[in-house]
Order: sequence, then C-alpha cells, then structure tokens
Amino acid sequence: MNRKAKRRIQGFPIFITNLSEADIQFKGVRAWISQGDNHQVVFFDIAACGEVTEHYHETPQWGVVVEGEMELTINGEPRVYRKGDEYHIPARAKHLARFRSRCRTVDFFCEKDRYSPKDL
Repeated sequence: MNRKAKRRIQGFPIFITNLSEADIQFKGVRAWISQGDNHQVVFFDIAACGEVTEHYHETPQWGVVVEGEMELTINGEPRVYRKGDEYHIPARAKHLARFRSRCRTVDFFCEKDRYSPKDL
C-alpha cells in the first residue's frame, strides 16, 4: 500500500470548506452549505462542545456520522451514533445532541433555508 492510501483525511476536503459557511449559533460548531432548490446538504464539523439543546424542525432531516461520536436523542429516546451510522429525524420530532468527541456529520434538510450563509 502506498503512502497516499494510508493517509487519513483530517476534516472535510477543500472543495467542501470552499462552500458557503453556515451561520451557526452554537459554540464549537462549523458547517458548510450545499444549496439546492428545495433542500440543503450541510457538512458539520463539531468540537466536543457539550450539547445542542432540544429543538425541532418542520421538515424531516437525515444524516450520517463521518467521524467521531454523538449521542442523539429523538423524541426522548437516546442513542449513540458513530462513524458510518445514519439517523433520520422525522418532521417535528424533538431532538437534542451531545458530542463526546469531535464529530463530523453530513445532514440533509428538506428545506431550502434551514441555515443562512455567514456572508449574507
């Protein structure tokens, strides 16, 4: 195996971090938006920063953990998610997240304006 094949990616690649950065109100959370006509795909990079408080969205959300570990509680049911695990949050489901380590996720939101770019 050559050296490049052994190299582990540390964070999202530049073509993702060159996307518009999301205006996120939680300390230790950075995210980049890929905007569609009726949805957003958001690439989150989250420090081991504690908790994103309970909230809900009017539309469903789907995501996958790329790196790290988080505890996601959906409608009062906690579950730990690790690299490769997928999650689905139904519309209007109350949810919160706790981050035990740095965590990177990719989330699909069924709404085009879930997050605003920082530069607007």
